Amino acid sequence: MRRLILLCLFIVGLGAAVFGFLNVQGLAAKGNFETIVLDFREDIAKDEINRDLQAIAQQYNVTPQLDNKFSAQDNVYIIKGDRQRLNQLKKSQFAKATEFIEPNFIYTIPPEPKATSLGELPQPQDNEAKPALTGPNDPYYSKQWNLHKISAEGAWSQTKGNGITVAVIDTGITQVRDLKETKFVQGYDFVNDREQATDDNGHGTHVAGTVAQATNNQYGVAGIAYEATLMPLKVLNEYGGGTVADIAEAIKFAADKGADVINMSLGGGGESQLMKDAVDYAHRKGVVIIAAAGNESANGASYPARYPHVIGVSSFGPDGEKAEYSNYGAGVDISAPGGSEAGKILQETIDENGQSTFLGLQGTSMASPHVAGVAALIKASGIKEPDEILTVLKQSARVMPDDGLNYYGAGQLNAEAAVKLATQGQISFTDFFRWLRDNGYLNPGFWIDGGAIALLPKILMVLGSYLLAWFLRVYFPFAWSWPLSSGLIFGSSGLFFLKGIYIFDLPQWPFRVLGSSLPELGNTLQGTDALNPIFASVLIPLALILLLLGHPSWKWFAVGSTLGVAACLTVSAIYNPAVWGLGNGYWAKAFLLVNAVLCYGLARLAVNNEKQVA
Repeated sequence: MRRLILLCLFIVGLGAAVFGFLNVQGLAAKGNFETIVLDFREDIAKDEINRDLQAIAQQYNVTPQLDNKFSAQDNVYIIKGDRQRLNQLKKSQFAKATEFIEPNFIYTIPPEPKATSLGELPQPQDNEAKPALTGPNDPYYSKQWNLHKISAEGAWSQTKGNGITVAVIDTGITQVRDLKETKFVQGYDFVNDREQATDDNGHGTHVAGTVAQATNNQYGVAGIAYEATLMPLKVLNEYGGGTVADIAEAIKFAADKGADVINMSLGGGGESQLMKDAVDYAHRKGVVIIAAAGNESANGASYPARYPHVIGVSSFGPDGEKAEYSNYGAGVDISAPGGSEAGKILQETIDENGQSTFLGLQGTSMASPHVAGVAALIKASGIKEPDEILTVLKQSARVMPDDGLNYYGAGQLNAEAAVKLATQGQISFTDFFRWLRDNGYLNPGFWIDGGAIALLPKILMVLGSYLLAWFLRVYFPFAWSWPLSSGLIFGSSGLFFLKGIYIFDLPQWPFRVLGSSLPELGNTLQGTDALNPIFASVLIPLALILLLLGHPSWKWFAVGSTLGVAACLTVSAIYNPAVWGLGNGYWAKAFLLVNAVLCYGLARLAVNNEKQVA
């Protein structure tokens, strides 16, 4: 067993090393930049900083400058440069006067899949009659499947977000007709270094509408926390790109100017200490920070969603299934409506000509403001600390079964349940029991691996494999050995506690492979429960027996694996008889049990053959 564990750890390390070699240092080191950030130490005198800046300008033929008017108080300067210059500066005498020197990475709007305009929607008029439906009187509210999906109306019966300020760090906000009644506070344009943070892209206005579009005004659509106040902070240019220096400064600006919630529907590769420090600063000041997970359909959220103290949001469509484009895995805390081709997120924004229009967009950019809006509702209900608000979001989320790849984080956003939990202060025993049950706390497996793998069936699989080996040993005596024991574990359960482990910038598939039993290897990368009939059968044990029977030691690994598969299939037939093409009824159960018997018979035949040869 000890050797098996060492071997498994070696395989994990090898996989991680190969991944690291092929991907440099993962997402943390990826990213584009054209400028370099120099963050001078706070204890360095201004005269000394100026001397260093002059020396840098002469030595590297650059012009150091403040990123914006707020950068002076933080001693943050920007110079032109590439990776070669970055490495030169890090090794130079100037590095001693700085806290860090790093790339000024460019983060962008996550690329929206097949963005289309809903131009066929007629522009509503102020005197347009209220449609015959429940809820707000906004004419297009019936098209907002996303608000129905998160049970927004139930939350509105308790609070609408009054008194809460949400900072939208994006392309700016233009006050289109359906934002005229929405409350605003002064923001800032960090791209053009001015106070007026209007939108020249449309993305930020759309995102802001989801948070707090004017509601019950007989016009357009509704917003989630429509009595909240918006703070427009422009950090992305008209093409949707912006630097981490601007974004970090905007985060600190929001925290200093009284924002309660920050939404960042932007992201990219490249880890920034400057932005991480800004996030930590805002978190310490009680700000809830939310960001989009990204639209690359990648295993792992992009930055800034993956920073500590940032709530990463993945996306699902009208059918409740993970959106095809959405990132997943490490860094995803919760999921929210982001839309798909079957149904997009409708808000009023501006088009490429700056004219107001109603657009349906899809992306984690659209999912993130849903969580920001609900966070505002929670905070308006009396929950103040960011970590407590995250706990409420997670505890109230609709738990999604069979989420081995962490598509949904804690589950799907539920505004009504979140506000109810926040408003009550303490929930009833019935609600508490429901939450315990839905989140897996009543399952002992939760305490081992976060609920990713059920503990009891896995224990039964391992014990069952040893019981079968002991039963076989009664009739055909043999000695216990580590190849046999490792085969029993490999075939029956794998190192199942590894399956729920996510580590930033490391591929998760080695953990899933090592955490799967032999029958589960056919579906481990898909993260589903249904077993592949090729793997969940006697076929692979038969191949192992044929290949290894002539080896003095490894033949016992084949025998153990065969018995392990028999135990795994038997327990699966009882607990979860799901097989591709056979469903999860009697046919699937019969298939698993028949193959379990065949596996035991195969092991017995192999051991009997060993005794006859001896």
